Amino acid sequence: MRFGSVPLAQATGGILAHSLQVGTRKLRKGVTLEQTHIQALGAAGISDVVVAQLEPGDLHEDVAAAELADAIVPDPSGAHLDLTTAFTGRVNLVAACPGVAVMDVDALRAMNAINPMITLATVPPFQQMGTGQMVGTVKIISYGVAAADVARGAVAAASAMRLAPVVHRTASLIITEIDGGAGDKGKKAIAARVDALGMDLCEVQLVPHREADLAAAVSAAQGDMVLILTGSATSDPNDVAPSAVRSAGGQVVRFGMPVDPGNLLFIGDQGGRPVIGLPGCARSPALNGADWVLARVACGLDVSHDDIAGMGVGGLLKEIPTRPMPRERRR
Repeated sequence: MRFGSVPLAQATGGILAHSLQVGTRKLRKGVTLEQTHIQALGAAGISDVVVAQLEPGDLHEDVAAAELADAIVPDPSGAHLDLTTAFTGRVNLVAACPGVAVMDVDALRAMNAINPMITLATVPPFQQMGTGQMVGTVKIISYGVAAADVARGAVAAASAMRLAPVVHRTASLIITEIDGGAGDKGKKAIAARVDALGMDLCEVQLVPHREADLAAAVSAAQGDMVLILTGSATSDPNDVAPSAVRSAGGQVVRFGMPVDPGNLLFIGDQGGRPVIGLPGCARSPALNGADWVLARVACGLDVSHDDIAGMGVGGLLKEIPTRPMPRERRR
C-alpha cells in the first residue's frame, strides 16, 4: 500500500486519509475517491490530497477484517458469538448468550505478531460475559494490508475463539448458621451472580453449622450445582463444610485459592454435580475469586487444582469494605 500526498489528478480510486470540508459538504476519511469527489475537490481549490492507494496483493481494511474474523470464528452459531459487519476496518465479536470467553492464547499472540497493522484485542481468557458484550475486536489499523499477511493470520488464529455457554440451569444455595452470625446475609449478592449467568437459584436452605445437618442438606439439594456459604469461615480441608461434602458421598478437589479476596474457597462434587464452598467475601457483590470459579463451573468447564493455582497471577483484587481486616494495617 502506498500512502501520501498525490496530485488530485492521480487520486481517483485512492482512499481519503483525512476528512476534508468541501464547500458545505464534508468528505470523511476512508471514502474511496470517485470522479465526482475529484471534481468537487477541484472546484473547492484543492490541488492535492493525502490518500492510501492499494497495490496488487493488498486487501481493503474491511475485507481483511472480515476474512480474519471469519477465520477466528468460522462457525459463529456453534461458538456462541455474533460477528458485526466490517466497518472502518473493524469487526466486533459479541457474546450471543451468557458464558465464559475461551481462547487459544498462543494462536492469538501469533496472529498479532504477523503484521502490526493486523490486530485483535480480547477480554482476558475465561472472563464471564453477558449477552451482547464484546468478547473481542478485530481491527486493521491501516486502510489496506497485504493479503498474504491476512492469510497467514487466518491460519494462525483459525477457530481460536469461542464462548462457552452456561450448561447448568439451576443452583442450590445452602447457608449454615451460627449464634450471632450473619444469617442469610449474602443471599441477594449470590442470587445476583447466579442470575447474571442466566441460571435460576432454585432454593435457599438455612441449616445449623454442623457437619451432619449440612451433609443432609447437600444430599437433598435439588440444583444442578450446590453452593455452600458457611456462617463460620472454612479454615481447613477438614472443617465442617468440606467434611460435610465428603459425608454426603462427594469429594473435595481443592481447598483454598491464591486469589484475594477469595482465599477460603473450596471446590468439589457430589453425585456428579459440582459443589462450591463460597468464601465469606461472596456476601459482597464485589468481584472475588469465587466469581472466577463459579462462572467456569456453570459453563461446564473443568476447574482443576492447577487451574486454581494459576489464578494467583493477577489474583490480587480490589480491596472491599466488608473485609473483617484490611490487608494493610493503618498506623
